[in-house]
Amino acid sequence: MGLFDRLWPRKRVQPLQETAQTRALVDRLTVLSPSLKLARAYRERLVPALATSLGYISELVERLPPAHEASAANWLADPYIHAFFAAPDEIAPVLSRSPELHAWFDSHPLARETWAVLGMAMNERRGFGVRQQGDQVHADVAQTTVSFDDHQVRVCGESEADLRAQIVQRVVEQIALEGLAQIAADESRRGALEEERALLRTRRQLLTRQGAGTQHMVGERALADAAELARLEAEIAANEQALAGLGLKTDAIEHELEVICDVLGHPARHANVEMRQLTLNPMNVVMEPAEGGVPIVFPLAHIPASPQGVRAFSLVRFARADLVALPKVLDADSRFVI
Repeated sequence: MGLFDRLWPRKRVQPLQETAQTRALVDRLTVLSPSLKLARAYRERLVPALATSLGYISELVERLPPAHEASAANWLADPYIHAFFAAPDEIAPVLSRSPELHAWFDSHPLARETWAVLGMAMNERRGFGVRQQGDQVHADVAQTTVSFDDHQVRVCGESEADLRAQIVQRVVEQIALEGLAQIAADESRRGALEEERALLRTRRQLLTRQGAGTQHMVGERALADAAELARLEAEIAANEQALAGLGLKTDAIEHELEVICDVLGHPARHANVEMRQLTLNPMNVVMEPAEGGVPIVFPLAHIPASPQGVRAFSLVRFARADLVALPKVLDADSRFVI
């Protein structure tokens, strides 16, 4: 220790304290990947990365608009529900198709309503239509019409605060799963590279044996074999370099934890929410703000790992009284099956 260190000792960096939320997420991760427990100081290393993801996702969720009442009675009054559903009488049947919604009400027999995440596919169709500007009506005006379909309800909560907390936890878990998927991809690539290395070495051995009796000959076949051998040596070198990039098998556990910490430490790469603002008329035609219409702001979720890509979503409140029995919904849907 130097003189300055003795006079002005440096403060030691205190490890980030584990909260109940990070503790639960660490436990969840070790259930998904038990080998993480074998890594050095796995909890101390996971907690800061989880805290980064939690902070980022919590901030995104905090900016989400408040929940809207999803009911036929609210269809005309709420521009969001009016935009998301084509008609008031389709709200209850569409939402009632969700088995998760039925399961939630079954497990909460005293609940009169639930708060849920309504996910949707947003479609923008460009075409020509009629638009009135002042006292004049113009035909063949280029316009964009927005529609929403593929309504999905997967996550429900007892309150809006409970729902938002669930969203944070589920998105952070999804980010961690992306890290586990990267690890699985690395292991799969390692296996493929090891198989390729074995084949290349076998091919090199065969070429070397084939040329054992013709080393002093300068015929066409010998030159071709020499060129093939040089190409194989280059491929083997590239293969060895690729394997080295994956690390040693003995370091696999440490590598696994490093990958997960890196993914959790950069949540914006794996989950992002864009707030989309549109001004719509009653027919869901996009208008300029000065032309009238009602402005709505809704989130678009970008989750690269999700097979559905970009999805519009909204927080909604749905009453048990509006829930349609699942068999009735399925019977109604079956009428349209050809």
